[in-house]
Amino acid sequence: MATIYISLGSNIEPLAHLTAGLQDLSRHFGPLTLSSLYESEAVGFNGTNFLNMVAAAQTALPVAEVVRIFKQIELDNGRLPGAKKFAPRTLDLDLLLYDDLVCDAPVALPRAEITENAFVLWPLAELAPTLEHPVCKLSYRALWQAYDKPQKLWPIAHSWPEFA
Repeated sequence: MATIYISLGSNIEPLAHLTAGLQDLSRHFGPLTLSSLYESEAVGFNGTNFLNMVAAAQTALPVAEVVRIFKQIELDNGRLPGAKKFAPRTLDLDLLLYDDLVCDAPVALPRAEITENAFVLWPLAELAPTLEHPVCKLSYRALWQAYDKPQKLWPIAHSWPEFA
């Protein structure tokens, strides 16, 4: 079984879409471990704030099938095929890590956004503080402590009792 880490984000009815996304992920991958929920300003465009988090799960599925499931969950939650990268989202699911796999296809792993975006790195560092980035060879806690990009992000109080 591989441990996968998934970034979730939404700025269109975010609590509803994140809840639906977590339900779908749980149905496909079983029990989830969840980070706190974070609110952040939109990055790359002017838009309403996003809610973001990271989830961890176990899977025996290959990477391509995991990514296919994520895309279907996004579509099922109103994501438009071919939507612009920097635009509002009903639900955005990204595979961050698949164990310590480093690859370029079918997706680039580890995902570059881990070290580029606070809304990915902070929740990942919370969920897996001592896990090492397979390329940088630094823990996610150390990467977060060294993070110096000007992105506004703050935790918000929310619990997910249905996933506890």
